[in-house]
Amino acid sequence: MRLEIKDLHVFYGKIEAIKGISVVVNQGEIVTLIGANGAGKTTTLKTISGLRPVSSGAILFDGQDISGMSAHQRVEIGISQVPEGRGIFPGMSVLENLEIGKYFRKDRKSEMQEDLEKVYSLFPRLKERTSQSGGTLSGGEQQMLAIGRALMSRPKVLLLDEPSMGLAPMMIQNIFNIITEINKSLGTTILLVEQNAQQALQRADRAYVLETGKVVKEAKASDLLNDPAVREAYLGTGAH
Repeated sequence: MRLEIKDLHVFYGKIEAIKGISVVVNQGEIVTLIGANGAGKTTTLKTISGLRPVSSGAILFDGQDISGMSAHQRVEIGISQVPEGRGIFPGMSVLENLEIGKYFRKDRKSEMQEDLEKVYSLFPRLKERTSQSGGTLSGGEQQMLAIGRALMSRPKVLLLDEPSMGLAPMMIQNIFNIITEINKSLGTTILLVEQNAQQALQRADRAYVLETGKVVKEAKASDLLNDPAVREAYLGTGAH
């Protein structure tokens, strides 16, 4: 399994938001995109998941060009996104929100039950609140629910858009621990967009730095964590 973005261009009207980026995510990796607001990180994820059209270039998944596929077809082949702002259904229970995640699956109920148990073991708090409505959960719990819902589709690649946004520091640590656990224990490949560059680079295998719709740096995440220019621009620390 390999996700590859080749010379991708994406427009919003006449404005070019993505200007020919190329990104590779290999099976089993955590890859992160970092950059300032407006760099094109969220647009990249939306284009991979089929929510924005490709203007030119290609998105390859397992060697197949999926650029023309609908969003739901991409879920069916194994690409699932946890959107920025979580996007849960506030009036529905935790369980109902999770069940929506398996909407496009055609396998047996026993396997779906097994996946529900996996989600509950990753997120014991969701199990405790299974019949509670999504809108009454804390921000951190809603983020857990959004990730759990995406996992119910059995993704090969999980796209995470700003999972730590608006969360308390302790909860941020918790969410990142769970992201690492999903990658290690479920073997799920992860493409992560994250403002908290420090946490993202500590967890990722490789990273790309985006600036105004272009990739300006690409390296092992540990190398970028120690790169003076990256530290100054994104980690709030100079090159001491």
